[in-house]
Amino acid sequence: MVDELLLGCSGWNYADTADKGGWTGVFYPDSNTKRLRHYSQFFNTAEMDSTFYEKFYTNMTKGTFIGMAKATPETFQFSIKVPETITHKKRLNVKQGAMTDFEEFLDKISPLKNSNKLGAVLIQLPPSFTVNDFRNIEGFLDRLPSSGCDYAVEFRHPSWKTEGPWDMLKHYNIAAVMTDSPSQENLQFLSDVTITTASHSFIRFHGRNTTQGHYWYNYLYTKEELKPWVEKVEQVKKETKVLRVYFNNHYGGKALVNALQFKEMTCGTSLSENEIRALEHAQAYLHRAQIKDS
Repeated sequence: MVDELLLGCSGWNYADTADKGGWTGVFYPDSNTKRLRHYSQFFNTAEMDSTFYEKFYTNMTKGTFIGMAKATPETFQFSIKVPETITHKKRLNVKQGAMTDFEEFLDKISPLKNSNKLGAVLIQLPPSFTVNDFRNIEGFLDRLPSSGCDYAVEFRHPSWKTEGPWDMLKHYNIAAVMTDSPSQENLQFLSDVTITTASHSFIRFHGRNTTQGHYWYNYLYTKEELKPWVEKVEQVKKETKVLRVYFNNHYGGKALVNALQFKEMTCGTSLSENEIRALEHAQAYLHRAQIKDS
Protein backbone atom coordinates (compact mmCIF):
# COMPACT_ATOMS: atom_id res chain seq x y z
CA MET A 1 0.00 0.00 0.00
CA VAL A 2 2.86 2.39 0.68
CA ASP A 3 3.37 4.82 -2.17
CA GLU A 4 6.21 6.56 -0.41
CA LEU A 5 8.91 5.51 2.07
CA LEU A 6 10.84 8.44 3.47
CA LEU A 7 13.89 7.67 5.59
CA GLY A 8 16.42 9.94 7.24
CA CYS A 9 17.71 11.41 10.49
CA SER A 10 16.41 13.70 13.19
CA GLY A 11 18.36 16.82 12.39
CA TRP A 12 21.34 17.47 10.13
CA ASN A 13 22.96 20.62 11.49
CA TYR A 14 25.45 19.05 13.90
CA ALA A 15 28.52 21.14 13.30
CA ASP A 16 30.91 19.86 15.96
CA THR A 17 33.39 17.09 15.34
CA ALA A 18 32.21 13.58 16.15
CA ASP A 19 34.15 13.36 19.40
CA LYS A 20 31.99 16.25 20.64
CA GLY A 21 28.81 14.69 19.32
CA GLY A 22 28.77 16.44 15.94
CA TRP A 23 28.92 15.09 12.40
CA THR A 24 32.00 16.84 11.03
CA GLY A 25 34.60 14.25 10.11
CA VAL A 26 32.31 11.27 10.45
CA PHE A 27 29.93 12.51 7.70
CA TYR A 28 30.61 16.10 6.69
CA PRO A 29 34.06 16.45 5.09
CA ASP A 30 34.88 19.68 6.94
CA SER A 31 33.34 22.58 8.84
CA ASN A 32 32.75 24.53 5.62
CA THR A 33 30.53 21.86 4.08
CA LYS A 34 27.01 23.06 3.29
CA ARG A 35 25.41 20.56 5.58
CA LEU A 36 21.84 20.39 4.31
CA ARG A 37 22.92 20.13 0.68
CA HIS A 38 25.35 17.36 1.57
CA TYR A 39 22.81 15.51 3.72
CA SER A 40 20.11 15.60 1.04
CA GLN A 41 22.38 13.71 -1.36
CA PHE A 42 21.90 10.63 0.84
CA PHE A 43 18.40 10.92 2.31
CA ASN A 44 15.01 12.04 1.03
CA THR A 45 13.79 13.49 4.32
CA ALA A 46 14.92 15.04 7.58
CA GLU A 47 13.20 15.72 10.85
CA MET A 48 13.76 19.23 12.17
CA ASP A 49 13.98 19.20 15.96
CA SER A 50 15.40 22.69 16.48
CA THR A 51 11.94 24.22 16.09
CA PHE A 52 11.08 22.57 19.41
CA TYR A 53 13.56 24.66 21.37
CA GLU A 54 12.38 28.18 22.11
CA LYS A 55 15.92 29.60 22.02
CA PHE A 56 16.23 28.53 18.36
CA TYR A 57 12.63 28.81 17.22
CA THR A 58 12.21 32.47 18.22
CA ASN A 59 15.06 33.42 15.87
CA MET A 60 13.54 31.61 12.90
CA THR A 61 11.57 33.41 10.21
CA LYS A 62 9.78 32.33 7.06
CA GLY A 63 13.10 32.99 5.36
CA THR A 64 14.62 30.11 7.35
CA PHE A 65 12.21 27.69 5.71
CA ILE A 66 12.45 29.28 2.27
CA GLY A 67 16.19 28.64 2.42
CA MET A 68 15.65 25.02 3.46
CA ALA A 69 13.30 24.45 0.55
CA LYS A 70 15.78 25.96 -1.92
CA ALA A 71 18.71 23.92 -0.59
CA THR A 72 17.09 20.53 -1.15
CA PRO A 73 15.95 18.40 -4.11
CA GLU A 74 12.41 18.74 -5.43
CA THR A 75 11.06 15.60 -3.74
CA PHE A 76 12.73 16.19 -0.36
CA GLN A 77 10.53 16.46 2.75
CA PHE A 78 10.99 17.99 6.20
CA SER A 79 9.04 16.78 9.21
CA ILE A 80 8.88 19.58 11.76
CA LYS A 81 8.58 19.27 15.54
CA VAL A 82 6.08 21.54 17.25
CA PRO A 83 7.64 24.14 19.64
CA GLU A 84 7.95 23.25 23.32
CA THR A 85 5.94 26.34 24.25
CA ILE A 86 2.88 24.61 22.80
CA THR A 87 3.45 21.03 23.92
CA HIS A 88 5.40 21.34 27.17
CA LYS A 89 4.66 24.78 28.62
CA LYS A 90 1.04 25.25 27.55
CA ARG A 91 0.48 21.48 27.34
CA LEU A 92 -1.83 21.81 24.31
CA ASN A 93 -4.30 23.79 26.44
CA VAL A 94 -6.32 25.93 24.01
CA LYS A 95 -7.50 28.09 26.91
CA GLN A 96 -3.87 29.10 27.47
CA GLY A 97 -3.38 30.08 23.83
CA ALA A 98 -1.79 26.85 22.58
CA MET A 99 -3.81 26.88 19.36
CA THR A 100 -3.00 30.53 18.64
CA ASP A 101 0.70 29.73 18.98
CA PHE A 102 0.24 26.66 16.80
CA GLU A 103 -1.38 28.67 14.01
CA GLU A 104 1.55 31.10 14.13
CA PHE A 105 3.90 28.11 13.91
CA LEU A 106 2.11 26.77 10.83
CA ASP A 107 2.34 30.19 9.23
CA LYS A 108 6.07 30.41 9.91
CA ILE A 109 6.78 27.02 8.30
CA SER A 110 4.33 27.64 5.43
CA PRO A 111 7.11 28.02 2.82
CA LEU A 112 7.68 24.26 3.18
CA LYS A 113 3.99 23.56 2.66
CA ASN A 114 3.87 25.89 -0.34
CA SER A 115 6.84 24.14 -1.94
CA ASN A 116 5.42 20.63 -1.26
CA LYS A 117 8.30 19.90 1.12
CA LEU A 118 6.42 19.66 4.38
CA GLY A 119 6.35 16.10 5.69
CA ALA A 120 4.62 15.51 9.02
CA VAL A 121 4.08 17.97 11.85
CA LEU A 122 5.31 16.17 14.97
CA ILE A 123 3.52 16.79 18.26
CA GLN A 124 5.80 15.26 20.89
CA LEU A 125 4.22 15.23 24.33
CA PRO A 126 6.25 15.57 27.54
CA PRO A 127 6.78 12.49 29.74
CA SER A 128 4.59 14.16 32.38
CA PHE A 129 1.66 14.35 29.94
CA THR A 130 -0.42 11.34 30.97
CA VAL A 131 -3.73 9.88 29.93
CA ASN A 132 -5.27 12.15 32.57
CA ASP A 133 -4.53 15.00 30.15
CA PHE A 134 -6.80 13.43 27.56
CA ARG A 135 -9.11 16.45 27.45
CA ASN A 136 -6.21 18.77 26.65
CA ILE A 137 -5.09 16.81 23.62
CA GLU A 138 -8.61 16.07 22.43
CA GLY A 139 -9.54 19.75 22.64
CA PHE A 140 -6.38 20.68 20.76
CA LEU A 141 -6.76 18.08 18.01
CA ASP A 142 -10.39 19.03 17.54
CA ARG A 143 -9.28 22.54 16.61
CA LEU A 144 -6.42 21.65 14.29
CA PRO A 145 -6.52 23.76 11.13
CA SER A 146 -7.70 21.83 8.08
CA SER A 147 -4.58 22.75 6.14
CA GLY A 148 -3.94 19.38 4.56
CA CYS A 149 -0.97 18.69 6.83
CA ASP A 150 0.02 15.25 8.07
CA TYR A 151 0.06 15.29 11.86
CA ALA A 152 1.78 12.81 14.18
CA VAL A 153 1.61 12.48 17.97
CA GLU A 154 4.31 10.91 20.12
CA PHE A 155 3.29 9.76 23.58
CA ARG A 156 6.01 9.49 26.23
CA HIS A 157 4.14 8.05 29.18
CA PRO A 158 3.02 4.40 29.49
CA SER A 159 -0.46 5.39 30.69
CA TRP A 160 -1.42 6.02 27.06
CA LYS A 161 -1.42 2.27 26.43
CA THR A 162 -5.21 2.11 26.17
CA GLU A 163 -7.69 1.95 23.31
CA GLY A 164 -8.97 5.52 23.76
CA PRO A 165 -5.92 7.35 22.37
CA TRP A 166 -5.74 5.16 19.26
CA ASP A 167 -9.43 5.66 18.54
CA MET A 168 -8.99 9.40 18.95
CA LEU A 169 -6.06 9.55 16.54
CA LYS A 170 -7.89 7.38 14.01
CA HIS A 171 -10.82 9.79 14.18
CA TYR A 172 -8.56 12.70 13.17
CA ASN A 173 -6.34 10.66 10.78
CA ILE A 174 -3.29 11.43 12.92
CA ALA A 175 -0.35 9.05 13.11
CA ALA A 176 0.61 7.52 16.45
CA VAL A 177 4.40 7.72 16.47
CA MET A 178 6.07 4.35 16.90
CA THR A 179 9.40 4.50 18.68
CA ASP A 180 12.39 2.43 19.65
CA SER A 181 13.64 3.59 23.04
CA PRO A 182 15.20 2.12 26.20
CA SER A 183 13.13 -0.66 27.76
CA GLN A 184 13.39 1.07 31.13
CA GLU A 185 11.05 3.79 29.85
CA ASN A 186 8.16 1.31 29.60
CA LEU A 187 7.25 2.58 26.13
CA GLN A 188 7.45 -0.79 24.42
CA PHE A 189 3.84 -0.47 23.30
CA LEU A 190 4.95 2.27 20.90
CA SER A 191 6.88 -0.26 18.84
CA ASP A 192 3.76 -2.32 18.25
CA VAL A 193 2.73 -2.12 14.57
CA THR A 194 -0.93 -2.54 15.49
CA ILE A 195 -1.05 1.14 16.45
CA THR A 196 -1.16 2.46 12.90
CA THR A 197 -3.89 5.08 13.19
CA ALA A 198 -3.79 7.07 9.95
CA SER A 199 -3.13 6.96 6.22
CA HIS A 200 0.47 7.85 7.06
CA SER A 201 2.87 6.48 9.67
CA PHE A 202 5.85 7.76 11.61
CA ILE A 203 8.70 5.82 13.27
CA ARG A 204 11.49 7.28 15.43
CA PHE A 205 14.60 5.44 16.62
CA HIS A 206 15.78 7.19 19.79
CA GLY A 207 18.59 4.84 20.79
CA ARG A 208 18.77 2.66 23.89
CA ASN A 209 21.44 4.29 26.00
CA THR A 210 20.60 4.50 29.71
CA THR A 211 23.94 5.73 31.03
CA GLN A 212 24.56 9.24 32.26
CA GLY A 213 25.01 11.97 29.66
CA HIS A 214 23.60 12.16 26.12
CA TYR A 215 20.66 10.13 27.34
CA TRP A 216 19.15 7.70 24.83
CA TYR A 217 20.79 9.28 21.80
CA ASN A 218 24.43 8.23 22.16
CA TYR A 219 23.78 4.73 20.87
CA LEU A 220 24.66 2.74 17.78
CA TYR A 221 22.16 0.00 16.91
CA THR A 222 23.50 -3.30 15.69
CA LYS A 223 21.99 -4.76 12.54
CA GLU A 224 20.59 -7.56 14.69
CA GLU A 225 18.70 -4.98 16.74
CA LEU A 226 17.31 -3.40 13.58
CA LYS A 227 16.15 -6.67 11.99
CA PRO A 228 12.85 -6.95 13.95
CA TRP A 229 11.98 -3.48 12.76
CA VAL A 230 12.36 -4.55 9.14
CA GLU A 231 9.44 -6.92 9.63
CA LYS A 232 7.44 -4.23 11.40
CA VAL A 233 8.09 -1.79 8.56
CA GLU A 234 6.85 -4.34 6.04
CA GLN A 235 3.63 -4.64 8.01
CA VAL A 236 3.20 -0.89 8.35
CA LYS A 237 3.76 -0.44 4.61
CA LYS A 238 0.71 -2.62 4.00
CA GLU A 239 -1.44 -0.41 6.21
CA THR A 240 -0.47 3.15 5.29
CA LYS A 241 0.26 5.18 2.15
CA VAL A 242 3.23 7.14 3.47
CA LEU A 243 5.81 5.91 5.96
CA ARG A 244 8.36 8.27 7.49
CA VAL A 245 11.29 6.82 9.45
CA TYR A 246 13.82 8.88 11.39
CA PHE A 247 16.91 7.96 13.39
CA ASN A 248 17.29 10.23 16.39
CA ASN A 249 20.42 8.57 17.82
CA HIS A 250 22.31 11.51 16.44
CA TYR A 251 25.25 11.75 18.84
CA GLY A 252 28.55 11.52 16.98
CA GLY A 253 26.82 10.63 13.70
CA LYS A 254 25.54 7.24 14.82
CA ALA A 255 22.14 7.97 13.24
CA LEU A 256 23.80 8.23 9.85
CA VAL A 257 25.23 4.74 10.06
CA ASN A 258 21.97 3.18 11.19
CA ALA A 259 19.85 5.13 8.71
CA LEU A 260 21.99 3.99 5.77
CA GLN A 261 21.97 0.41 7.05
CA PHE A 262 18.21 0.49 7.51
CA LYS A 263 17.76 2.03 4.09
CA GLU A 264 19.43 -0.99 2.53
CA MET A 265 17.53 -3.40 4.77
CA THR A 266 14.07 -1.99 3.98
CA CYS A 267 14.18 -0.53 0.50
CA GLY A 268 15.02 -3.79 -1.27
CA THR A 269 17.83 -2.22 -3.30
CA SER A 270 21.57 -1.94 -2.80
CA LEU A 271 23.09 1.32 -1.66
CA SER A 272 24.72 3.51 -4.29
CA GLU A 273 28.50 3.72 -4.44
CA ASN A 274 28.31 7.14 -2.84
CA GLU A 275 26.19 5.79 0.01
CA ILE A 276 28.47 2.80 0.51
CA ARG A 277 31.52 5.07 0.76
CA ALA A 278 29.76 7.32 3.27
CA LEU A 279 28.65 4.34 5.36
CA GLU A 280 32.04 2.65 5.37
CA HIS A 281 33.77 5.92 6.22
CA ALA A 282 31.41 6.61 9.13
CA GLN A 283 31.75 3.06 10.47
CA ALA A 284 35.54 3.22 10.33
CA TYR A 285 35.55 6.64 11.97
CA LEU A 286 33.33 5.48 14.85
CA HIS A 287 35.37 2.30 15.25
CA ARG A 288 38.57 4.30 15.60
CA ALA A 289 36.89 6.60 18.10
CA GLN A 290 35.72 3.61 20.13
CA ILE A 291 39.23 2.15 20.24
CA LYS A 292 40.61 5.54 21.28
CA ASP A 293 38.11 5.82 24.15
CA SER A 294 38.59 2.27 25.42
